[in-house]
Amino acid sequence: MIYQLYPYILYNNYFDKFHDECGIFGIYSPYKVDTFSLIQFGLFALQHRGQEACGFSVLRDGFIISHKSEGLVLDFFRKISNSECYHGNAVIGHTRYSTEGGQSTKNIQPFFGEDSYGKSIISIVHNGNLVNAKNIRKKLESKGISFISEHSDSEVILRLIQKYLSESDNSLEKAIQKTTIDIKGAYSVIVLMDNKMAAFRDPNGIRPLCYGMLNECTYIFSSETCGIDSVGGFFVRDLLPGEMIIVDQKKSIQFSLLTEKKNTKKRICSFEYIYFSRPDSLIENVNVYEIREKSGEKLYEQHPVEADVVIGVPDSGVPASIGYSKASGIPFKPILVKNKYIGRSFILPKQEMREKMVNLKLNPILDEIKGKRIVIIDDSIVRGTTSRRLVYILRKAGAKEIHFRSASPPIIGPCYLGVNTPSKKDLISYNHIDKKNIERILNVDSLEFLSMNNLIDILGSIHYCFGCFTGNYPVQKN
Repeated sequence: MIYQLYPYILYNNYFDKFHDECGIFGIYSPYKVDTFSLIQFGLFALQHRGQEACGFSVLRDGFIISHKSEGLVLDFFRKISNSECYHGNAVIGHTRYSTEGGQSTKNIQPFFGEDSYGKSIISIVHNGNLVNAKNIRKKLESKGISFISEHSDSEVILRLIQKYLSESDNSLEKAIQKTTIDIKGAYSVIVLMDNKMAAFRDPNGIRPLCYGMLNECTYIFSSETCGIDSVGGFFVRDLLPGEMIIVDQKKSIQFSLLTEKKNTKKRICSFEYIYFSRPDSLIENVNVYEIREKSGEKLYEQHPVEADVVIGVPDSGVPASIGYSKASGIPFKPILVKNKYIGRSFILPKQEMREKMVNLKLNPILDEIKGKRIVIIDDSIVRGTTSRRLVYILRKAGAKEIHFRSASPPIIGPCYLGVNTPSKKDLISYNHIDKKNIERILNVDSLEFLSMNNLIDILGSIHYCFGCFTGNYPVQKN
């Protein structure tokens, strides 16, 4: 017997999570390949990083052709009838979740620049967020440089590179070097020109970017290793913080650091491991699934409790719940049943339709709950609305006790480095320092968060961005 979830949980579950801005992907070959299929596979593998829109730019016979639209990856590609027109020797693509610039179609990537004849000569995709984009944009506009997007920081990067290309004898390497002196924040970027491709990261390496090979002369760049896996490539390594890689039609590859090595400090976003990345990915050569499972083990070591069953909130809460079960001996059961075929299209604005569709998203199995002491584990608690409604439904289904566990520390600050997050006033842990207050709000018998010490111990280093947990960021907002 399955009990239908409390109305609005589908809608609120989406908005009660942090969302990464996007995923980026690129392939460069000296020969013509099936770039249409390869970019489709790569973007589909990175769909979890952005579900609002997607797009790509193909290099074909010396011309850059772009195509982009709102919607999910497979829906987007299904509407393209002339797929052979997008076969070339290089391609870059982007899956979007909006942060800076809002949801206008003008902000969908890739962004491209044209010459005086209207020919596209450069295109970029960007994951991250600049903290000084508005000031740079004003300066560029004052010099007569026009913009298409509505305050997109990604287009700021493009226009700077274009500006410096014209001042540096069309040297992409020099243009990127000058651009990175001006910009400040989090950025992983792939740039496509008519004869080469470049990929580079910010000096802190806040957002991920790696590269691999499809064959001996075809290079792949991807936000995560799962993108490389999706096209049958093999992972080589992550780009270093502040590193730039350029590949060209001569089959050569060039590595360089954009800043002095002594000034680079790795501060990759810790939420990549907690929630953003796919569990089968390696981020900085660390297995994401393993980190999540260890988080569950540490949660039990921190605060053991007697219970009958452990359940995880699909999908990112499941590995932690399996780890908790391993450490405690309490059986894990997939009591929360998620419909895998529901995406963003079911997040509807009308309350009447939300009530009708919500029961298709996530349902608990009633017979496995009634009279049981339950440990429920989620990757994090942001606003607390989803957690509260999950507890409500478990209580209504007859749970005897409910012990809530978060596989991350309390979130006390928003992120402005490429993640769409609520303001401080909307964060339940910022508003309620006393954990007992949150227990009362959620109506649980106990509540525990993974400690900062344990998170650092699991990651094996302090060289991460923990800004949303501590309020201390590697880059300060202007």
